[in-house]
Parts: sequence; structure tokens; C-alpha cells
Amino acid sequence: MKLPSVAFAGLLLAAAFALGGCQRNIVKAAPPSVSTPPESVPPPATPPPPAPTTPVPASEPKPQPQPSTPPANANPAPVRPKPAPSTGPAPPAPQEPKPQAPEIAPELSPQQLSADEQRTTVDIQAAEKNLQLASGRQLNAAQEDLVEKVRGFLSQAHDAVREGDWVRASNLAHKAHILSDELVKSL
Repeated sequence: MKLPSVAFAGLLLAAAFALGGCQRNIVKAAPPSVSTPPESVPPPATPPPPAPTTPVPASEPKPQPQPSTPPANANPAPVRPKPAPSTGPAPPAPQEPKPQAPEIAPELSPQQLSADEQRTTVDIQAAEKNLQLASGRQLNAAQEDLVEKVRGFLSQAHDAVREGDWVRASNLAHKAHILSDELVKSL
């Protein structure tokens, strides 16, 4: 009785191994290459130019075409249509000026506006003081990077103050202050 159960287990193990496949060489199909074929615009079909007509008397027989060599210009190049004559350059279409995008800014109460102005001034002064502390020292690359970021934020904060955007100025000045504090701690 042992032999059939061992054979059955071996057969089951072999089937599991065969159905499992190779885990190292998994072949995946490349994504399909999708490209648009180039547009081929057929040349415009132009009717052949009308043959000059000469009145042929009815009594004369029509000449038979001779099987000689065709003339050199038997297949003339297609005639391109001539552009319509213009009386001058077309005037450009008048463009309406695009309206400026509306500025989305929160409406601040006078107290909030005053607080933002005061916070901005304090943060700008603190950041500039910290930059002065670092200005006379030898700085490593990370510290130089911090100095450049602080200067960038201060420049943007000053621009926002000139524009009267105190919320943005306050945020930028606060970022400059925080980075300048990190700079001073790393000295």
C-alpha cells in the first residue's frame, strides 16, 4: 500500500513542478508600437487640358494614328492649379485682448491684514539678521544652498509686499525665517 501513495505523491509533485513553469525566464510581450502612418495627400486631380479643336470637314476621312514612337512629352506633368489672384495681403483678424485671470485672494479683515503685515516684517528682519550672521563665515555646499534659498524667498516676499499680497508675503517670509534659523544652527 505504500508504493501507490508514494507514486501518487511523486506524480502530484511532478505535475505541480511542470505546471509551475520557470520563474527565471518569464517572457513578457512588449507593448504594441502605435504610430500613425504619415498622411499622404494625393495630388489634386486636374482634368487634362482640352485639345485644340479644328473644324474637320465631314468628307475628309480622319487620319489613322501611326504606331510610331510616342513624342517626348507623351506623359506631361500634371498641371498645378494657379492660386486665385489676390488684391494684397489679407488684413489680420482683430484679436480681442485676453482678460487677465482673476486673482483669488482671501478677503482679510483689517485686523488680519495688520497681523500679516506685522508677521511679515518680523520674519523678514529675522531672516536678514540670520543671513548677516552667516555672511562672514566659510560655508559648505549645503549651507550655501540654504543661503540661496533664503535669499530667493526674501526676494519673492519683497515682491509680494510691493504687490500688496500680504498673505503670500507672510508665507514666503516665514519660509525664509525658518530656513535661516536652520542655517544659523548649522554654523
